[in-house]
Amino acid sequence: MRISTTAINNFNQAKGEDHMNQEQMARRYFLRTTALGTAAVALGAGPIGSAAESGRLQIKAPFHGAVLNRRLGKEVAGGLEIQVSGDAPAGARVTVNNIPAKRAGTGFDTRIVLKDKETDIVAVAETAGGHSEDRIRVVWDKNSFPRYRFSVDDNSFFLRDIARKKYRSLFDCFYLDVFRKLNKKYGAKFVLNIYYTTEDGFTLPQFPDRYKGEWKDNSDWLKLAFHAHANMPNRPYEDTPPEKLIADLDKVNEQILRFAGPETLTPPTVIHWGMTRTTVFKPLYQRGVRVLSGLFRLRGEKYDINYRLDNTRSEYLSKHDALKDFESGIVFSLIDIVCNNTPIDRIVPTLEPLTKNPNTAEIMDLFTHEQYFWPFYRRYIPDHAQRLDAAIRWCTEHGYKPVLFHEGLLGAPA
Repeated sequence: MRISTTAINNFNQAKGEDHMNQEQMARRYFLRTTALGTAAVALGAGPIGSAAESGRLQIKAPFHGAVLNRRLGKEVAGGLEIQVSGDAPAGARVTVNNIPAKRAGTGFDTRIVLKDKETDIVAVAETAGGHSEDRIRVVWDKNSFPRYRFSVDDNSFFLRDIARKKYRSLFDCFYLDVFRKLNKKYGAKFVLNIYYTTEDGFTLPQFPDRYKGEWKDNSDWLKLAFHAHANMPNRPYEDTPPEKLIADLDKVNEQILRFAGPETLTPPTVIHWGMTRTTVFKPLYQRGVRVLSGLFRLRGEKYDINYRLDNTRSEYLSKHDALKDFESGIVFSLIDIVCNNTPIDRIVPTLEPLTKNPNTAEIMDLFTHEQYFWPFYRRYIPDHAQRLDAAIRWCTEHGYKPVLFHEGLLGAPA
């Protein structure tokens, strides 16, 4: 993924300053049932009018697909108690999952307890004119704990370096040694998202399998994942058929299995540039993908680095840790920091505010790019390793544990 410094700075500022709650953000997705019948409403069809103005029933919070953890409710025996609120015709009797809701004008609210991994929340309004329903689904992150993951994009140079110099050990390559030192120091775990080829003709089949044992020995903390066929062209999968992306993924996975083994291979969580057709989600899920991370930033009238999700969900994700797409099964995660675009003195000011907002406090999605480590790269960053150290040190000191997103639910036991 390639992202401009300006975009990242704007992103960090906006996310750090946000304290907007879910009720202000909520839009509708699932099914709406009226006295006249049932109609499907597509998420992201554009701004919708106030339910109070139209006199219809609408759940406003939580958001459809929300991933709710202990910070977003109250842990009780056997479940997580959350507040459900919305709008309904004045005077209507409203229940939520058969629990009577309090009414105040056109508003309603009540509390329910989530007991399952996924829960349908059904609001029912009864009026003299008939019966109406609104329905959403949410995810309970039951075993959640403060955690961070670290993903590194655009990897190819280190593979070329090792193949050409024939090091005795993988970690004789300074780049991999950076991550080994951070693992030894903090217990950090890393996923390196790799290309099939570099611009000068190096390809993965040229990488030897002589290090397979060493990959396996370090596979508890060091993983390899597909990123793209190559660095160029930009946005290679933004508008290509799903079959092209899947073919490239299978090609890279085949090579990782050959030279590093199944223990090192992990499903991707970042596709190059974070832009794909939404029709690729199901095929990706079938290849083991459970999480996709992006920036979900507004550029003009549309969101970008958002896997082409609609504006409604992208808006929500721009201010929340995660959101599930039930149609595919994939959970989308918001990247919190891009270290190559964040100077050392801005690492803590970028991360610290996120802990003040329950919508962003539980999971830290840390991120950077390989090329900035290499002196021959035109935008080489001499203190790049120190930036990673600063981000990981802050997470460690604040009680965040290292995880891999493909394990459980965003790294927590499912």
